[in-house]
Amino acid sequence: MTKHSFFTVAFVVASHLAFSQGAAFDYADDAFRYSDFSQNGTARFRGIGGNHAALGGDASNLSGNPAGLAFYNRSELSISPMFTSANNQSTFLGQQTTGSGGKVSIGQLSLILPGKVNGSSRWRRTSFGVGYSQSTNFFDYIDARGLNNNPNSSIAQTYINSANSAQYSETELINGFYPNDRQADFKEAAAYGLYLINPTTTTTPSYSGPPYTRYDATTQKDQRSTINRSGAHSQWTLAYSGNLDDKLYIGGSIALTHLKYTSEVIFLETPVNGKTFANYGQTNGLNITGSGINASLGVIYKLIPQLQIGATFISPTFSSANETFSQTLSAVAKDPNLHLTTNYVDVVDPSNDFTYSLQTPLRASGGATYFIGNGKIGFLTATAEYVNYQGMRVRTSSFTNQQDNIDFRNDVKRFVQETYQNVVNVRAGAEIRAGLLRLRAGVAYLPSAYKVDLDRVAKADRSKLLLSAGLGVRNDRFFADVSGSYLTYKSGYSPFELPNSADTPTVATNNRSANLMLSLGVFF
Repeated sequence: MTKHSFFTVAFVVASHLAFSQGAAFDYADDAFRYSDFSQNGTARFRGIGGNHAALGGDASNLSGNPAGLAFYNRSELSISPMFTSANNQSTFLGQQTTGSGGKVSIGQLSLILPGKVNGSSRWRRTSFGVGYSQSTNFFDYIDARGLNNNPNSSIAQTYINSANSAQYSETELINGFYPNDRQADFKEAAAYGLYLINPTTTTTPSYSGPPYTRYDATTQKDQRSTINRSGAHSQWTLAYSGNLDDKLYIGGSIALTHLKYTSEVIFLETPVNGKTFANYGQTNGLNITGSGINASLGVIYKLIPQLQIGATFISPTFSSANETFSQTLSAVAKDPNLHLTTNYVDVVDPSNDFTYSLQTPLRASGGATYFIGNGKIGFLTATAEYVNYQGMRVRTSSFTNQQDNIDFRNDVKRFVQETYQNVVNVRAGAEIRAGLLRLRAGVAYLPSAYKVDLDRVAKADRSKLLLSAGLGVRNDRFFADVSGSYLTYKSGYSPFELPNSADTPTVATNNRSANLMLSLGVFF
């Protein structure tokens, strides 16, 4: 299934989502991917599990609870480089493989400027902050490989089925293929030009048509699928906060977001003891850029000196996105009598460029922090975060027919509501102080947002567990914090899809991601 099936979208009920989704489901899935935040902020807040609701005095408040900026009594400049790694174990056709890699990036950069103390007013101090932070890092790598003994289970069969279903004549397939340019107007023409679709006749100029067949249909196949993902959902935030009587802290922020997502999905099929092809495959590329805006409002209140509570509301992010999809089919002949004019063909389709608007979920969180020994020993903190995944929306005006735009919006909304549910994420963390040294630990449980089982992965198995730890040192002029976090969950996908679910192989992955961050800052 290609990313863009805009004009031939097949819609199905939730029980069949895993094997026949169509374009509307793809964009519902995209909306979730760009809204699935595990943790952000500085190394200090990452070390305690990503708790933001009831803590202040940290640059993480810019993207978390902006009321926390009102705890500052001196200016701060900080930067946080980080390293994100993936070490994913995948099971495909009964065989296990591991895909691993890493990426260095800047996770956070900020400047906090508190105002002067106003002794004659109940509003003791106000603070302003500006900063950059990554809401999520998309880096990921999956490598899956196995032997497929099902004669009907081949990516080549998807081209055959599509050509037969569309009733393409061989004339249409030939006219849509340009061997000198290594291009084709549609994937079936590309497959025909590479002989992945077996011509029904070799006599010219009389061309036949469907039903088409494929070579080496009964041969065992070595199949391999790899996924490379990169990019980030990030934001620049402007925040302002105030402190009333050193008890009530109120803040708000506006964030300008930036979305950059790139993926490359490669599938290679090698017939075992086949006579016609050494191998053949498909590469799908996806590049998305976008920008948007959201706003947040937060409050922290000191019930007693040892206990404070906090709450935050973050509006949905409203973004525009530009997407470019690319697809290349390849084949290497084994039969010396099979003379391919080219070994790869790029599918060039105007609909591969697509513009749409995206609405991510609203978020609301509440939490509490208890200070041990009036804060001299450390603190315990916990947060509950509500995420309205059913509020995700995708809209477009790219179709010429306005009704198509309306149908696209409604179909994505339906898939969102059939597939995803609202969740409450829970987090807990602690910090222990010993002189200049700070020791931290945290845990977060992020329940599965799925309402249905997909790609043979149970919905409950998609819940995420985040474990974190960290340490830091700080004095009157400088601080340095380091954190390490480990995120684990399960996912799955189908490298290709066939009408019979038994012929559609799936990859089950134990995703294991680690993040190491160093935050450095100065007070002035």
